[in-house]
Amino acid sequence: MRAFQLIEPGVAELRDVDVPSPGPGEVLVKVAGAGVCHSDLHILHAPAWRPLPMTIGHEISGHVAELGQGVQGWDIGTPVLGYLCWGCGQCRTCAAGYENYCERYGRGITPGPGLGFQGCMAEYVVFPARFLVALGDLLDPIDAAPLTDAALTPWHAVNLAREHLGASSTAVVIGVGGLGHLGVQILAATTGARVIAVDLDPAKLEHARQLGAEEVITSDEEAAAAVLELTRGRGAEAVFDFVGAGPTLSLAAEVIAPFGRIVVVGLAAGRLDFAADGPPRGLPWGASVVKPYGGTRADLHDLLRLTQRGGLKVTVERHPLEDARKVLELLEAGRVPGRAVLVPLSTVDRWVDPM
Repeated sequence: MRAFQLIEPGVAELRDVDVPSPGPGEVLVKVAGAGVCHSDLHILHAPAWRPLPMTIGHEISGHVAELGQGVQGWDIGTPVLGYLCWGCGQCRTCAAGYENYCERYGRGITPGPGLGFQGCMAEYVVFPARFLVALGDLLDPIDAAPLTDAALTPWHAVNLAREHLGASSTAVVIGVGGLGHLGVQILAATTGARVIAVDLDPAKLEHARQLGAEEVITSDEEAAAAVLELTRGRGAEAVFDFVGAGPTLSLAAEVIAPFGRIVVVGLAAGRLDFAADGPPRGLPWGASVVKPYGGTRADLHDLLRLTQRGGLKVTVERHPLEDARKVLELLEAGRVPGRAVLVPLSTVDRWVDPM
């Protein structure tokens, strides 16, 4: 089969590899679509990663192709989504349902496909059976792939600030690309908050307005003043930073309301200076900062139901798996408006080419 693999730091290529065999408790999944995420760029450029070679990709939809020993409850051909956080299932945190913060991995990340295990930018991938979720027949299996991270992560991020998102509150979404455009929809569909979208790209801002943002603001030196004006000087009860760069974190700190919550989702390596001092030198009284990772399996079930009811739509560009390198370059250049999904030629003989 064909697989896009990281060979050494900074070097990835499409290779011919053997189709993996599922072991006890595992399922072989024929990949329908593999979403392309900024995290894949982080892995590509990381100075060290193990194991190598490693197939990249952690957003997957597909169909059950083969069952390993002892697996029950799945039929061959069933459409599935793959959950990305492979916790140990035994620690206290996993027992509470938060396998994305598994205690076995301490202060690191909980691994998953393409994140320490062989990933899904391939024709087939092996998954532990318990990390599969039935997709059903209402959604296109290819377009559903980004639900497993691009939608799961903002869903979990919103859940971490949900207590702040009443009908009289304001939520600011900074960066409305692959994750942010879904964050806007989730906020609009599941909370009473007014949503303000902030981005550099006018096209992305117009897209955010179409998806449910009541206000859109260009991300420049006037952005903080514009948010404060819209909130009569109080600021936003929740700010979701889907970029994580220095300027966006500074903007979040400038516009967060007292007792508000800043949720830092993006991984652009920015720093948020924290002064242990009263306002205006420090954050407003009661403000907090949280840093989510992925989401829970329960989150994945919930957002899947919302999507099946038409409350969430991923903006998808389809590309052949053979174009994986080119798609990553487009993503790094900021030229993917929603989510790119790689499609193995063995899955479908045609796709929508936006270029």
